[in-house]
Amino acid sequence: MSVPLLKIGVVLSTMAMITNWMSQTLPSLVGLNTTKLTAATGGTLDRSTGVLPTNPEESFFFYSSAQDSEGRCICTVVAPQQTMCSRDARTKQLRQLLEKVQNMSQSIEVLDRRTQRDLQYVEKMENQMRGLESKFKQVEESHKQHLARQFKAIKAKMEELRPLIPVLEEYKADAKLVLQFKEEVQNLTSVLNELQEEIGAYDYEELQNRVSNLEERLRACMQKLACGKLTGISDPITIKTSGSRFGSWMTDPLAPEGENKVWYMDSYHNNRFVREYKSMADFMNTDNFTSHRLPHPWSGTGQVVYNGSIYFNKYQSHIIIRFDLKTETILKTRSLDYAGYNNMYHYAWGGHSDIDLMVDENGLWAVYATNQNAGNIVISKLDPNTLQSLQTWNTSYPKRSAGEAFIICGTLYVTNGYSGGTKVHYAYQTNASTYEYIDIPFQNKYSHISMLDYNPKDRALYAWNNGHQILYNVTLFHVIRSDEL
Repeated sequence: MSVPLLKIGVVLSTMAMITNWMSQTLPSLVGLNTTKLTAATGGTLDRSTGVLPTNPEESFFFYSSAQDSEGRCICTVVAPQQTMCSRDARTKQLRQLLEKVQNMSQSIEVLDRRTQRDLQYVEKMENQMRGLESKFKQVEESHKQHLARQFKAIKAKMEELRPLIPVLEEYKADAKLVLQFKEEVQNLTSVLNELQEEIGAYDYEELQNRVSNLEERLRACMQKLACGKLTGISDPITIKTSGSRFGSWMTDPLAPEGENKVWYMDSYHNNRFVREYKSMADFMNTDNFTSHRLPHPWSGTGQVVYNGSIYFNKYQSHIIIRFDLKTETILKTRSLDYAGYNNMYHYAWGGHSDIDLMVDENGLWAVYATNQNAGNIVISKLDPNTLQSLQTWNTSYPKRSAGEAFIICGTLYVTNGYSGGTKVHYAYQTNASTYEYIDIPFQNKYSHISMLDYNPKDRALYAWNNGHQILYNVTLFHVIRSDEL
């Protein structure tokens, strides 16, 4: 049993790594992070010396990827010198297309190698699991009396492993999908190379459409990795120590590109001042901020900033307010029907935390409890513009027993406490209206968590832990599903 279990661990770890590969841009997948320029013929160019290979006009040269000061990925390509038709616009367009396809080809090549490597582990593990199942049946037929207790335990373990078989089948299908992408890029590259010799023999518009179509399909494949099941939480990263024991802080997951403002709200009641820091660096290193005065004090620590507005629970009420931070005006107010408030159905730590607003990849949510659901957690999907409840789910988990909660990809995760040893041990899937008990520990470094929220843009948990502002990275388990191509 030890060998297949070990292999399962390796595969799950490897599949978790795919999340990191695909969540970056294509150049980042390739892993081009050196400082040298590499030629198709094997030559190199050192940036510090600027020495070119002997025949730069005969080969393509690729710089590695890099990041600018705002974190955007930059890829540089040096094309071969062309003396013939160098002023021909069609030649230039063709060369640009070829460069784009070659970059994609490199990305898919690396992805294919990694996928094939993981597939070997998958196939070995699958064979071992099926072999074990056959042996267990033999043991059951011939040794029922002598090995009843031991066999029962082994059989139970086998039942735990059985659900992995369809997952492995899907993973093998994913490997075929990557191989198909690889073949298409190779075919397209071959056509482009032939066109370099006989310019004008192909319809440029059709060629552009083929490249665009392939890019779109690759993008769609990567978008399948946008969501997944939580499998791990990293050690905490302390960003800052400030404020009282309770509070909330956040960034806007729908902020414009290049904007990274931080929003800070100290305490859980009878306060209406929100701090705005221009960047995470300002928040960490300075005390320079702009103060916004809300029209009403907030209740609890369940506020969120989403698409330029702050959403909060009005103090001592079940009213939710959407407040525009730019114009400093109320855009919408709505009552959350039947929701408990004023410490009626708070989290275990108290603090008027009856209504907890959250955002994930699917939008805006409210988590609360009602008398009608016997004080158990209720989940409502909200329209971010009108605050109208679009759909509601009643769970069987008592809200007063929950330490904190957050939503990732439509699944509500609940912690078992807020102080001491803490873990995520309950998950409710809204897409299937089902729940399960899980065991995902995470470090409660400062012994009192009063706010825990997920940011889908950063793929991180923001926490307020006893006057410390904390970040946790999360690990999500993905299975790429092969839809119709």
